Amino acid sequence: MKAMSPHAPAITLLDCVNRAAQQLTQAGVAFGHGTQNALDEAAWLVLWQLELPLDTPLVPPDDLESPALVRLVTPAEQVKVDALVKNRITTRKPAAYLTHEAWLQGVSFYVDERAIVPRSLIAEVLVEGSLDYWLNESTHRVLDLCTGNGSLAVLAALVYPDVMVQASDISAEALEVAHINVERHGLHQRISLHQGDGLPGHGGPYDLILCNPPYVSAHSMTTLPPEFRAEPALALDGNTAGGVDGMDFVRRLMREAPARMTENAILVLEIGHERAHFEAAFPKLEVIWLATSAGEDQVLLVSRETLLKLP
Repeated sequence: MKAMSPHAPAITLLDCVNRAAQQLTQAGVAFGHGTQNALDEAAWLVLWQLELPLDTPLVPPDDLESPALVRLVTPAEQVKVDALVKNRITTRKPAAYLTHEAWLQGVSFYVDERAIVPRSLIAEVLVEGSLDYWLNESTHRVLDLCTGNGSLAVLAALVYPDVMVQASDISAEALEVAHINVERHGLHQRISLHQGDGLPGHGGPYDLILCNPPYVSAHSMTTLPPEFRAEPALALDGNTAGGVDGMDFVRRLMREAPARMTENAILVLEIGHERAHFEAAFPKLEVIWLATSAGEDQVLLVSRETLLKLP
């Protein structure tokens, strides 16, 4: 990456973003931690570095008629932007680890290397009301299993103001990040944190269980881009019990969950791109696939009644 000359001219905000996007594209970085392309990621990095709101327009609506409204990026600011973009390229860390902030469904979350970057598609079905049909006024106890950074627990508490949420994770470090987010959103009285492997030994029974578990198959783990390998493998690798299909944790969860669910409770599970492995593991299980921005094959819903039919 060419060093910025101290005598370089000021450039527009849009030109600065385009320049950063070109650098990211040429370096071949991978996306998927809040952005899906170089231009969006460049805008995120530039606006964050310049301490501008992330919804700052890159081009003022009337910039042609009012050139004074155009935000110029000084040479000194360009140097700082270049340093951040270079850090993103050389470390291959997700941008959220560099900014210590990620957004999910319009809600801001703190994040660092102790937990995976919040991006669960379950957030969409929570906020968009896709679960409301299966819930009612008796829905009071929610479990966010494998909570990581705590984002789904926070969103559940925000969407359903009458529920109490228990957030559980095997990683004490991830729970430290979750604690920051619970406090950040003032939800410490409604969200409790628990460390453990699998379903908590206390609490419940639950009316709603949310789970974005480690589900990546052994083969998929070997092909993950560096940005994903920068995240805790414990939160991704679904083969820690000796399997290869990524369903080790999921098999145990499906077997144990009914005993911790109320009569009409539901379980909402994310399995990403591993639907084929899920269906091979549970060939006779009737589930409901929920629509998300990534399609209708990555998040599923299953009732306690259906889980009880598993052999």
